[in-house]
Amino acid sequence: MLVDYSQIEPAKRYKLMAQTVVPRPIAWIVSEDERGVVNIAPFSYFTPLGSKPPVLVVSIGHRPDGREKDTLRNIRKSRRCTICMASPAQVDSLHLSSAPLPENESEAERFDIELIELREGFPPRIAGAPVAFFATLHSEIELEGSKTVPLILEIESQYIDEECIVDEHRFYLDCDLPARVGPGYRRLGEEIEAPELPKE
Repeated sequence: MLVDYSQIEPAKRYKLMAQTVVPRPIAWIVSEDERGVVNIAPFSYFTPLGSKPPVLVVSIGHRPDGREKDTLRNIRKSRRCTICMASPAQVDSLHLSSAPLPENESEAERFDIELIELREGFPPRIAGAPVAFFATLHSEIELEGSKTVPLILEIESQYIDEECIVDEHRFYLDCDLPARVGPGYRRLGEEIEAPELPKE
């Protein structure tokens, strides 16, 4: 089966990509508006982009009526956000936080998501999240004809739960982080061992 993307609508392209580019990490983004209302939302079109500078990319769409999503508007104004990686125990809260709420209502209050102030000048991190990135807006990518806006976010600092650290000196970590596969969520399964690379 060969699918010509120019011959199918965007919704079908999304379904194909979401089920075959797997697993997709989930950015659980915390942002704040000028009134101090905390917004929490998950985004699975998200991945590391480079380490010099240390940047991540996340694609944020618009509301069905064409307005900016709160996360996009907040990051454009404040240029800062906190990206949390959820634990498996937080999947319910993660999923619920994707529900559309009025602009003046915080997902933290609606869904009882505990927040912790960790780094001054940045939105709080989500309590219980084993990993969090404190990031600033580096740049935007314009996709002609698209309602999706990819943001390049530069990591300023990172929180790591002590339980994830295998070797602090060599930065070896082992975090159990859920991922998105199609419309659902998955945990990573069995590790596949690869052969050693030949030496020069």
